Amino acid sequence: MALTDDFLDAATLAANRLPGPRVIPWPVRGNLGAFQSFDTFGDWRTFWLGFALSPGIPTYVVGGFERAQKLFLLAWLDLDLASAGELVAFTVLEYALKDRYLGKERERRWTASSEKAKKEGRPLTRREKEWTERISFADLLRYMVEHDGLTDEKVGLVRRSGGTVKDLLTGDRDPSLANMRNSRAHGSPFETGFTAGLLELIRDLIGYAYRDMARQTAVAE
Repeated sequence: MALTDDFLDAATLAANRLPGPRVIPWPVRGNLGAFQSFDTFGDWRTFWLGFALSPGIPTYVVGGFERAQKLFLLAWLDLDLASAGELVAFTVLEYALKDRYLGKERERRWTASSEKAKKEGRPLTRREKEWTERISFADLLRYMVEHDGLTDEKVGLVRRSGGTVKDLLTGDRDPSLANMRNSRAHGSPFETGFTAGLLELIRDLIGYAYRDMARQTAVAE
């Protein structure tokens, strides 16, 4: 289900039994290390709904992302739910990257391996075939930087608050974005804490991956 009025009304009713404030680490303009305070659930609700994906992105991706938003909204009741929201957001990001880049990366690897084998006058080795097929979440994140032109300047969170995210995608920073996902999915899914800016970053990365679709929608309107 999407973020329906019925859900929002029910969440508001439950939240009214647990008044604010709530304070979370979250970047603000010019300050990555800031904290934000929310006195009412209405403020909290407006904040999380503000991370909606751009028009033009496929509805199956939007629906998944809205599930993550729902969990962040409900984190007013219990901040531990934010960790579940992060895991759902990572799942949607991985799905989106597979949708947009998996075929392209597989073709790129196949071409590179085939050209090398042809030049050396031999068939593809088993290892080369496995490399062509085994494409991980980390590989797809790296593809955005190395083959799809993603720079820090094209990420809304970075433009607003500073810092850099390229190293998170390429794996040059530890933990990388892929490692963060893995720790939530396979390590300690409910002990990771509230990661400042993560949902906003994932929103920006999905938006970049589907930027052509979003642009076409804007032109049509």
